[in-house]
Amino acid sequence: MVKIISELEKIGFEITDEQKESIKKSIGEELYSKQELDKKISKVETERDNYKKRADTAEDTLKGFEGKDFDEITKDRDEWKRKAEQAERDFNAKIAERDKNDLLEKAFKDIKFSSESAKKAVMADIAASVTVKDGKLIGFNDLLDEAKKNDAGAFIDEQSRQSDQNQATFTTPMGSGTHTEPITGDPNKMDFATYKKWREQNQ
Repeated sequence: MVKIISELEKIGFEITDEQKESIKKSIGEELYSKQELDKKISKVETERDNYKKRADTAEDTLKGFEGKDFDEITKDRDEWKRKAEQAERDFNAKIAERDKNDLLEKAFKDIKFSSESAKKAVMADIAASVTVKDGKLIGFNDLLDEAKKNDAGAFIDEQSRQSDQNQATFTTPMGSGTHTEPITGDPNKMDFATYKKWREQNQ
């Protein structure tokens, strides 16, 4: 809504208190902006078109009843009702399935699997048994624990993997393969340990 007096003052009109009161009494303090008015007109036009469509459909339906007896009309009515109810059930089932899959994707986001095929298999098994209530997965944690118990190889234990990575492993003795400078100098001036290494070096 647009405040009339404020808008007039913005564009330079000087309005007395008496004029303000007159405006309020005659057209009110606020008016719809063009954008708001266009939106309301569009809504009314849409509603009008929907009513017209429904009226045309009803007219066509009534024309289809011409020449039919009451039993045929009742049968057609019941058939259309059955189709409408089935269509509604199918639609609701698709929406529920989509919402369930979205919740499962979120729940599995931080779970690490050993392979993509393992992930698909576990997700399929859990999806077949888990239910949704009030926007939450019911029984998911229990099903996940059972899957980890029955098929541990499908999952990656991040804690164990981190522990393995942090554990030091040696494939060769410490110091082996390292390059040392040859011992040089007068053997007569070396201490016993150095002399022994010099002898081993020059044998």
